[in-house]
Amino acid sequence: MNLTRFEKGLKKLSEVDGTAGEHVIEALKDIAPDLGKYIVEFAFGDIYCRENLNLQEREMITLASLMTQGGCENQLEVHINGALNVGITPQKVIEVFLQGIPYTGFPRVLNAVGVAARVFKSRNVSAKEAAI
Repeated sequence: MNLTRFEKGLKKLSEVDGTAGEHVIEALKDIAPDLGKYIVEFAFGDIYCRENLNLQEREMITLASLMTQGGCENQLEVHINGALNVGITPQKVIEVFLQGIPYTGFPRVLNAVGVAARVFKSRNVSAKEAAI
């Protein structure tokens, strides 16, 4: 059975982000439904479904990219949850951010770690689990 880009993307989005991804798409329905469609079809249907990187590698790249841009705290929250959903440990999430210090600087890394702390707390991940 051939799935459409949207169906493939929705399946992959659910695999990575669970219900959080669905909430993002739902929140866009009334204001920018095409944006939600683009996220599902392009980002998750085309990019996330490619074969050469696994979901953990894709999420680590996404975390690093969002951190370096700055101002992406809402998206970082979704993708930190996604990283945990695909089996990335809290320690690796923090390590991804620490790797960025020489290239991005302390302020953006501190912002990303702050988002991670909130996500870990909401998921009942202990601070010791996340400590490097």
